[in-house]
Amino acid sequence: MLTNKTIGFIGAGNMGEALIRGLLASKKITPGQILASDKIKERLSYITEKYGIKVFTKSFELVKDADVIIFAVKSNDIKDAVKEIGDDITKDKLLITIAAGVSMNFLLEYIPHPVPPIIRVMPNTPALICEGAIGIYSAPGVSEDNKTLAVQIFETVGKVVVIENEELMDAVTGLSGSGPAYVFLILEALSDAGVSVGLSRKTANLLAIQTVLGAAKLAMKSGKHFGELKDMVTSPGGTTIAGLEKLEEGCLRATMIKAVEAATKRSKELSGK
Repeated sequence: MLTNKTIGFIGAGNMGEALIRGLLASKKITPGQILASDKIKERLSYITEKYGIKVFTKSFELVKDADVIIFAVKSNDIKDAVKEIGDDITKDKLLITIAAGVSMNFLLEYIPHPVPPIIRVMPNTPALICEGAIGIYSAPGVSEDNKTLAVQIFETVGKVVVIENEELMDAVTGLSGSGPAYVFLILEALSDAGVSVGLSRKTANLLAIQTVLGAAKLAMKSGKHFGELKDMVTSPGGTTIAGLEKLEEGCLRATMIKAVEAATKRSKELSGK
């Protein structure tokens, strides 16, 4: 389905570039099928030189030739981006937004009628290395072909889950959208702990990163419940149970739950819910 589509990116920042790179690496699309616009001319020069795609300084210039338009701009810039191309949007275009906290209702305020199909996507920063966790929600009436197309686009940069209720996109933001920051904090703490007990920083960093990476891969491949995997490491009276007792004393589990709940709540506030 991707092979006969032209995809236009409004915004060529880190996430836009990640998607461009992922699409080209998939071999399902050629540089000639990708267009991009950005306010920063130096960024456009870099993008066109590295990926061989056509770029524009004005967003409305790419709309005519794009079958899919992806708004890869920050939440604060989405209104201006939509308004700039409003007169050029037709109902045969597929609009996709990856701006966090931007609801369908917000977009509909600025998109002219007849309204084209719209899909809302919440990726996270590991998409930069094609390891993203991505939630996708489609507005009512979006065809199955367009839903499939959106999934195919974002599968090039990670794992995709389809969300049936837009309200749950805030939960996706709170868990996977913000989640990498939680993991980086844990990595930093593990490394500091390693240094505290005598390891060099270089060694502590490597052990912390590989431990988290390996544990995540094991969880993904084994399909076992997280509790079962935890028990596989935890011998009676051993080192792991001693460490787990301290984590429970520090309320790590409850604190992580509260972090996701707080981020979800903030996402709802930002989207005006």
